[in-house]
Amino acid sequence: MTDLAACDLASIYPAPTPRVLAKARPAIDRHSAKFIEMSPFCVLATSGADGSVDASPRGGNPGFVSIAGPNTLLMPDRSGNNRIDSFRNIVEGSGFVHLVFFVPGIDETLRVGGKGKVSADPDLLASMVEFGKPPRAVLRIDVSEVYFHCGKALMRSKLWSTERVERSVMPSISQVIHDQTSLGEPEGQDVVYERYKTQL
Repeated sequence: MTDLAACDLASIYPAPTPRVLAKARPAIDRHSAKFIEMSPFCVLATSGADGSVDASPRGGNPGFVSIAGPNTLLMPDRSGNNRIDSFRNIVEGSGFVHLVFFVPGIDETLRVGGKGKVSADPDLLASMVEFGKPPRAVLRIDVSEVYFHCGKALMRSKLWSTERVERSVMPSISQVIHDQTSLGEPEGQDVVYERYKTQL
């Protein structure tokens, strides 16, 4: 396989249209605000001081990411695996973050870029109680760029199709990790699912 250089890319891909470039906005407008308010899921991307990149799924009730202003988002951090890769990247690296928001049933996605800061302010945590408990920390994103992605990727993937993969085609996540590490005791997915429900 031959790797492409920057000059090769220009020969393969035409320049983006003025409309594509202009859709990148410097702040959250009414359309992007409505999308964020409907979104129960996003992917958070961060970069570390060593140049490594992390992408992490984040979810909650629709609107779990709060809009605190046209250039400010607040994302609560819920129970997870405690690796804190994203937060470590933010506090030790450049602080740059990108999010891609999804809304079930809508093929378009929303991309938001900016710089992140992590807070454990008690009043802020208390204001973001969900699933009966406050978050452990809150990510503040100072937004610098917002734009909608067209729906082609989700249309090609049929992500919102009613055709579903049966969960049973894969072993439980507990079994997978046991097979990979020989650590812990394997559990069925039904047991894992019930435990997850108490840890949201």
